[in-house]
Amino acid sequence: MLRSGGEPVERVRGPGATAGTGAGLGALTGVLGVGGGFLVVPALTRTIGLGMRAAVGTGLLVITVNSIAALATRSGTAHGLEWGLIAPFAGAAVLGAWDGKRLADRVGSGALRKAFAWSLAAVAAVMAADAVGAL
Repeated sequence: MLRSGGEPVERVRGPGATAGTGAGLGALTGVLGVGGGFLVVPALTRTIGLGMRAAVGTGLLVITVNSIAALATRSGTAHGLEWGLIAPFAGAAVLGAWDGKRLADRVGSGALRKAFAWSLAAVAAVMAADAVGAL
């Protein structure tokens, strides 16, 4: 994702490869308990062959569906959630996503790929530092 060269040519794979990738990602995000955006976008660009802009939009939809499914399976735990914190956090996240979309419209696809890759690397570094500190 950090290599330059512009937007890759879309070479979208067939439904079998797409379903296999989706099943693998679903299992992995279910085990890890995360939304999976950091996995979905690279899988859509590298494995399935979508361009970065299409992968981001598709990834958001996949994450939304995954989140709804996860919420449905954990609906019995909703009474213990801090809705006073969740509501403003979710509202601010929606506004941030709206602003991010407007910014992404002004940024080239190559810059968008690099920003995603650097963000992913930063999150990985923080998680690695936390994991090492917990040992």
